Amino acid sequence: MTKIRRDQVVSAALELLDELGLDALSTRRLAQKLGIESASLYWHFRDKAALLAEMATTMLAAHQALVVPADPSRWSTWFADNARSLRCALLAHRDGARLHAGAPEGSKDPTRSRPKIDYLVRAGMTPGEAGMALFAAHQFTIGCVLDEQAHDQKAGSAPKRESATPKHIDRPGASERVDPEAAFEFGLALMVDGLRHWVVLRSRR
Repeated sequence: MTKIRRDQVVSAALELLDELGLDALSTRRLAQKLGIESASLYWHFRDKAALLAEMATTMLAAHQALVVPADPSRWSTWFADNARSLRCALLAHRDGARLHAGAPEGSKDPTRSRPKIDYLVRAGMTPGEAGMALFAAHQFTIGCVLDEQAHDQKAGSAPKRESATPKHIDRPGASERVDPEAAFEFGLALMVDGLRHWVVLRSRR
C-alpha cells in the first residue's frame, strides 16, 4: 500500500470539510476517503485536535504570505488588505471561520504577528496599540465570516470560494439582508479611519 504523506492527509481533510462541514468531519470518514485504516492517520496526527490545527494552519497559508511593505506611509492600505486576506482565507473553505476560531492557542504562532506589529510601530503606533489594532481587526473579521457562513449554511447555499468586488451598503429593509462583504468593508473602513485619526493625534503630541 502506498504510504500517505502528511500533506495528503490535510488536503483530503480540507476537501472533506468542504463536502460535509466541520460537524460531520471525522477521522473514520477521512480514512475512508484516503483508502486507509483509521489507525494509519495517527502516524501523522496524535488526535483529531492536532489534525484540525494543521488544517487551520494550511488554510491560512495564503493570508500569512501577505508581505509587509517597506513604506510605513502605506500602513492603512496594508492594514485593510491584511484583514481582507484573512477573510478570503476563511471563506475559501466551508466552516473556515469555525475551524480557525476553534484551533488550539498553542497552534497559533505568535511570532507571525511580530513583523506586522513592528511595521505599525514604524507607522506611528505604540507596540501595545499595534497589537490591539491587529487583534481587533482579526476578531472583527472572524465574527463577520462566522455570521456569513452560518447564514449560508442555514440557507443551504454552497460555500463561498472567493471575494467579490465590494458593494455600496444601503440601509436594509425589514426582510432584507445586508450584503456581508459590504458590511465587512463598511466596518473595516470605520476601523481604519479611527486608527488613522489615532496615529495623527499621536504624531502631534
